[in-house]
Amino acid sequence: MAEFPDSVKQELYDRSNGRCECKRQHPGLAQADAPHHGGRCPITFTRYGGSWHAHHVVAGGPDVKSNGEALCIKCHQLTQTYGSG
Repeated sequence: MAEFPDSVKQELYDRSNGRCECKRQHPGLAQADAPHHGGRCPITFTRYGGSWHAHHVVAGGPDVKSNGEALCIKCHQLTQTYGSG
């Protein structure tokens, strides 16, 4: 699985303002299992805290800001492509 360079991770973090960028809906999951349901996730994180992941919007796509999202770990785990590579 490809990984974003540190410079792109910094851009993703800066764009996110330290807040998960996920806006996905997670039908069938309880609120405790999904931090949000279609609105922007309320989870915040710090740049070096290890509490977020850089996620590829298009799996296998380029390692650039336009193909990335700063996601909290829980939202990243809920993506369809999490752990694939």
